[in-house]
Amino acid sequence: QNQISFVIAMSLALASSSLALNVAPRSGPVKAVAAEPVASNADFAYGLPGNIAPAGNFDPANLLEGTSKSEVYRWREAELTHGRVGMLAAAGFLVQEGFHPLFSADGGPAIEQIPALPPAIWFLMTLGIGICETLRIQKGWENPYSGDGQENIQKLKADYYPGDLGFDPLGLKPTDPAELREMQEKELSHGRLGMLAAAGFMAQEAVSGKTWSQQDVNFEGLLLGGYFSQEAAEVARDAAASAL
Repeated sequence: QNQISFVIAMSLALASSSLALNVAPRSGPVKAVAAEPVASNADFAYGLPGNIAPAGNFDPANLLEGTSKSEVYRWREAELTHGRVGMLAAAGFLVQEGFHPLFSADGGPAIEQIPALPPAIWFLMTLGIGICETLRIQKGWENPYSGDGQENIQKLKADYYPGDLGFDPLGLKPTDPAELREMQEKELSHGRLGMLAAAGFMAQEAVSGKTWSQQDVNFEGLLLGGYFSQEAAEVARDAAASAL
């Protein structure tokens, strides 16, 4: 019941590290590559959204120091891609517990049901993921064989903005720059939460051997579980002592 969310999350996360599928033979003269500017404290992450309260300019490992703009943009592209997958995966864990028309209600963690998936499902999922990744790569990534060296390997196109795939069938993208930045920050926040939530679902299922709905968890137990365990141990000890 939860297996499709796990499979999609893991498959897309691996597929998002792909290079490029639209290749072309090497041609043209060798071009000099100009040095790129590096990030500064005055323009955090080259002005990309995401440095919102309460964290603000959150870079405890100082990864932005001396990092080029194209590299920072590549990091943001990876973050957005995995964040979107994380949101879908987390939602899948919640929804498919009670609604799973394509799969049987065998129950149990997703990791235990993956081997039981029919080959046709694997083929369709791989095909769908491959098509989506091909379109994303062709939209935003340079052809790694277009240059004379390795300068275009894992490099975004100069005119591509991270995450902007041009996919907006409902016309929700704001035209006002301030509203657009606010929406981008909301997507980032929810994507980061989605990645943590999906990882939490998978870790919880792996440790407990149960899906989230099968857990006997209550708020009081989360807050006072240690206290109740200690009380139970003391009662059992007293009972054993009185029996002697």
